[in-house]
Amino acid sequence: MQQEKWVRKIRAGDQAAFRQFYEAYAGPAIRTASAITRNREMAKDAVQETFIRVYRQIGSYNPTLPFDPWFYRILTNECLRLLKRESPLSTIETQENDPSLVEESFDQLTELYDIIQALDDTHRIPLILKYIKGFSEKEIADILGMNQNTVKSRLFKGRKRLKEQLEATREEDMS
Repeated sequence: MQQEKWVRKIRAGDQAAFRQFYEAYAGPAIRTASAITRNREMAKDAVQETFIRVYRQIGSYNPTLPFDPWFYRILTNECLRLLKRESPLSTIETQENDPSLVEESFDQLTELYDIIQALDDTHRIPLILKYIKGFSEKEIADILGMNQNTVKSRLFKGRKRLKEQLEATREEDMS
């Protein structure tokens, strides 16, 4: 597995391996962070800080466990830290209509993406990790530091709210 080689080499101080790792993970990381934060600049900051933390903390990574959940836990925590830093009273710049935030896979799913982005963080982040990043419920529980049953509950409620919003949007379109 490529991640294992990168981790081993990065631990040994190989900067070329870290560069390769960065090039492989930066794009997906920025898309995930953009989806979580709803803010391209905040996402860039989160990704930058994530790579710094990964470089500094690579020694604490347990190579017997999958790498991606460890990486995305750091990324998600960094996104949540930046979101928390932005107080609810300050204006959060939303860039929902910024085409740079939309992945190719979202080209035909803009409406769905917009509805997902409108969900509250409690339900939106697990949905993004499950259906966009493809993590299992166990991995999401590890990433978010919560019980797997809580993740299942949030996914269930998130899907329910998503369905309700989609139905409401379709009814508006038909009228």
